[in-house]
Amino acid sequence: MSSELRLLKPGTYFMMGNIACAEAALIAGCEFYAGYPITPSNEIAEHMSRRMPQLGRHFIQMEDEIGSIVAVLGASAAGVKAMTATSGPGFSLMMETIGLSAMLELPCVIIDVQRAGPSTGIPTFVGQGDVMQARWGSHGDYELVVYAPSAVQEFFDLTIEAFNTSEWLRIPVVVLSDEVVGHMYGRLVVPEYDKIKIVNRKRYNGPKDQYLPYSCEALVPPFVAAGDGYRIHMTGLTHDERGYPSLEIEDSHKLIDRLVMKVRKNSKHLWKYETLYADDADVVVVTFGITARSTEEAVKRARAEGLKVGMIKLLTLWPFPEDPVKIASQYARRLLVAEINMGQLIHPVREVAECPVAGINYPVGYAPPPEYILDGIRAAV
Repeated sequence: MSSELRLLKPGTYFMMGNIACAEAALIAGCEFYAGYPITPSNEIAEHMSRRMPQLGRHFIQMEDEIGSIVAVLGASAAGVKAMTATSGPGFSLMMETIGLSAMLELPCVIIDVQRAGPSTGIPTFVGQGDVMQARWGSHGDYELVVYAPSAVQEFFDLTIEAFNTSEWLRIPVVVLSDEVVGHMYGRLVVPEYDKIKIVNRKRYNGPKDQYLPYSCEALVPPFVAAGDGYRIHMTGLTHDERGYPSLEIEDSHKLIDRLVMKVRKNSKHLWKYETLYADDADVVVVTFGITARSTEEAVKRARAEGLKVGMIKLLTLWPFPEDPVKIASQYARRLLVAEINMGQLIHPVREVAECPVAGINYPVGYAPPPEYILDGIRAAV
């Protein structure tokens, strides 16, 4: 039986967020999954452990999260789409290798189902404290992309988008979910397969003696897999176009500039966001993830009270969607940033805003009720 016949069939489902993520990864073409159990992401690994063998694909439970992300890079180096899923403590352990993924330009997808922290925190409760870690957690200069779903459908859609972006730019991509989105059940519509955009990394098929694995002629060099018959040298050290370690400043500048600019120059293509009543609002709430659901209800209640309030829901957190936030700040008197932490997303908002910015911060462990967001709105109007 062909793998397509074993994929989740087009149709409408009532499904858990974590399961929708797993099924999306399969449709996106994920051939390899490596992970280690950690709440609240476990349903992804558990589901993949059954579904991957059904499709003739590969699942492995590793000894820890470090081994998991390293195995994912090994699979990617062999030319297959690969992913892992984790939560805060495991995400911390993966940071060095996420930087290695950026340096080697090996595509991979990391699902971080956020929980309350820091440290062990409350494993079964929600948090949104990994916003800055997802972007800045590994050392050195590099860029990656971070998506943040607020619903089951978005978790499905953004998982496929994460694979597409990772393959296109040859970078690690993080899907920053959270405990509530991961465990909630919701409506999922799976389109016909031919309506789902699937991107595969660009391959090199030229003369073997002319192949430069890290060529600067293009921001994203074409890929060859280990075993394809081309000479490849991979190292986390700063390297030249051949992949050889280099101490030359020129090589360092070329490499780092390309690793960063291939994301920055495509930022506007990567931004995903939705607005509600933002065009004429005096106060605009910027938010993401599960907090966006409470915020939407709060904004609708505020409008019913006659308050001119709007909302920007960010589906892309990094690269930060500067334009919609900046434009909103040029018309609104104040921006509010609602998040389940003590203030993280508020920093990039403040960097671009042209009006005062304040936070609506909710203690980790619980999703804020709409009334809590509404109280923050009333105080700002």
